[in-house]
Formats: sequence, structure tokens, C-alpha cells
Amino acid sequence: MTAKEIAKRVDEADLRLVRFLWCGNDGTVRGKASARTGLEGRLESGIGLTVAMQAMNALDQLQPVAGMGPVGEIRLVPDLDTFRVLPYAPRTGAVLTDHVGLDGRPAPVCQRSFLKRMTERLAERGLVLRASFENEFSLASKVDGAYVPVDSALCFSTIGMTASQDYVDELVAALEAQSIPLEQYYAELGHGQQEISTGHAPAVQACDEQLLVRETIRAVATRQGLAASLAPKPWPDNAGNGGHVHFSLWEGERNRFYDGARADGLSGEARSFIAGVLTHLPGLCGLTAPSFNSYHRIVPQYWAGAYVCWGYDNREAPVRVASPFRGTEEASTNAELKACDSTCNPYLAVGGLIAAGLDGIERGLEPPEPVDVDPDTMPEDERARRGIVRLPSTQAEALDALAADDLLVGALGQTLADAYLTVRRSEWAAYSAGDAAFEQQGHFEKY
Repeated sequence: MTAKEIAKRVDEADLRLVRFLWCGNDGTVRGKASARTGLEGRLESGIGLTVAMQAMNALDQLQPVAGMGPVGEIRLVPDLDTFRVLPYAPRTGAVLTDHVGLDGRPAPVCQRSFLKRMTERLAERGLVLRASFENEFSLASKVDGAYVPVDSALCFSTIGMTASQDYVDELVAALEAQSIPLEQYYAELGHGQQEISTGHAPAVQACDEQLLVRETIRAVATRQGLAASLAPKPWPDNAGNGGHVHFSLWEGERNRFYDGARADGLSGEARSFIAGVLTHLPGLCGLTAPSFNSYHRIVPQYWAGAYVCWGYDNREAPVRVASPFRGTEEASTNAELKACDSTCNPYLAVGGLIAAGLDGIERGLEPPEPVDVDPDTMPEDERARRGIVRLPSTQAEALDALAADDLLVGALGQTLADAYLTVRRSEWAAYSAGDAAFEQQGHFEKY
């Protein structure tokens, strides 16, 4: 799509604004908007943005990152193929953007460009990572300043579906209008909790659509006088929200995760990729479950995956190999990363996943024996013998593990790694000093 073609669509839809969207190191979705006047030029050359924004944490506190202060500018340059008319925002469209330096090259801090680099490394092997996101989120009304779940229904209960049916109908319509295919919807375990899954796509497209899905979930709720939160633990005594990533490697129309000659259908390449993910999982959590709030969810016996292990349909394993569908075994063979939530920047999460998995392939790693029980129920000595250790239990531990993982830091590049760690560590400091109400206020409506 060209800038001229987008301008024509803007005129046909009678739009007034086009949002230029990105996701920061703090995991929040941010944007600037162009009016119709001058739009074509901005679509081609971008919108100016202070370099400081990538040093801003989720509390809008600017952090002391070298080169990211009051002096300097980058450009938000859109990927024109991502243009959408937003069905929930009056006379408004949106594009997803890269951060580009004034020299025209990708800014070292650009997370979307990091993911592109990782997909290019896969492409050198003739491979494409396809991913899809399962988003859990909580619907609430605001009553006397407090967030109150819209229902107290049971898991998968039709009572829960009925309580949210008008919201869900508008949500599905809004996703369809943006050409984002919905796969499944259901009312989940927690009060007011919903879950949707969208179709798999190549990595960059999947992450672009994840930003649009997050925006749509929240915006449709606002239109209906509700609040939608994708925060990992929106209430201390309610179920947590994951943002699980399903992934597989493809070569053209062939799923390289599948090997019909093996009893479990899982290829050697898939095993090595999974082994790489497990090897780097503690540090990877710093990218996939990166917020203070994340570690109220990643605890044993909460089906979020709190130990380094994998298994077949084991929902207490952070890496689950899903059962394929009968008759479409090759097409449906995939693995799921459960230790992931929607406080992450999806480009960093999936880019880190690729870097870890590629390390497994390049080194020919073999995964440990799969786990077919809840690892928390194992005797401690058996867990130790099998190398089944706890994942980080706090944001600080996850960020320390990331900082200590030379492969992940090297893949990110020092500029992006330093900015990211500084931003996220500042959030740890702020929320550690606050109370539960401060934590909820800082997560519920920002994610």
C-alpha cells in the first residue's frame, strides 16, 4: 500500500485523524496522530518524536538513559501495510510504526526493528516463525472509584458469556473490521474474566495485530462504560491474566515443528528450539512477563508455569506442547509459552523467543525429559535431579536474569538492553515502595 492509496482510503472513510502507534519499553501502547492536512508526507517520512520516550516508564517518569534526554529526535515511520480504519474511534485510522533515526536507519532502541532482525536470522535458514496470542482480560465497572467485576460466574460458564454478550459482540465486530480473525472466545476462570484467541501469522504481523487487539479490547469496553484490563493480576484475590504465545516454525507451507515419523509428532528442530527457550527462560521472562504485577501471576499451582520445564498439554509447564487436531496434525502442531502476559512489549517478547530458540537450533540442544505432572508436587530432590528450577519470583529477579543472559542482551543490542532494563527496574523501585492500591492503579487501566 502506498501513502497515496492510504490517503484515498482516508478520504473515502471521511477520517480526520490517523494514529501512529508504537509500544514502549514499559509495554504501554502510545501514539501520535496526523490530521488529514500533510498526511501523505507524514506517511512517507514519519512523525517526529523525542528520543526521551523510550526512557519513559509506565509511571511517565523519565529515566536517566544515555542519549535519551531532552536533546534529540527520531521519527515514527509507519509500515503502510498496517493501516486500519479504527471501528471504535470516530473518524480515526491507525498505522504501526518503526523508530527511525534522522539518518534513515532503524534506531537502535526500536523494538519492532529488533524483531525484524530476529526474523531475518530465521529467514537465513529458510524459516518463518508463526505466532498467535491468547489474551485473557478482565471486564469491570467502576463503582465509587473501585473496579468491580461484571460477573461472579464460573469458568466457561454461559452465565459469564451472557453477562458480557453485548460487549463481546461489539468486540468481535471491531476485530473483524480490522481484518483480525478471531479463533475462539469464552468466559474464563476469574470473575469478569474473558479470553480470546486470534489467528496465527508471521511474527511481525502477529505482534502488530497484538497491539491492535489490546487497543480494541480496551476501547470497546470504554465505549460501553466499562473498563477492560489485561493486567496480569488485576485483583489480588482473582485469577490472573496471561497473554500466552503459541508458536511454530514454517518453511513455506510446511510446518517444521511437525514430524509424522515420531510418535509424538514433534520434530527434532522443534525440540531444539524448545530446548533453547528453556535454557534462556529465566532471562526471557524479563521480556515476556516484565512488570511488577506479572509475578503475582507466575506462582506455583496457578497454571501459569512457575518452573523451568515443558510437557505435553501440561498447563503447569511454562512451555506446553499442545495436542494437534486430528486430521490436521501438521497444520496444528505448535508450542505455547505460558509465562507471558500483556504487560510485555510483544516485539521484544517474540524477538527474545526467536533468539532463544535459534540458540537451541544452532547448538543442537536437546530438551530435558518432559514433565507430565504438576512440578510443584514433585519431591524437591527429584526436581533438583531433573533441573526443574523455579522461574524468577519477582520482576527484579527476572530483570537480573535478563541482564545476565549474554545471548539475549547481545540480540537486543546494548542500547536497547540498557534502556529497557533501566525503565523496568525503575518500575520495580516505584512499586516496591508502594502499596497494593498503588500497584493496581498503575496496572489496571494501563495494560
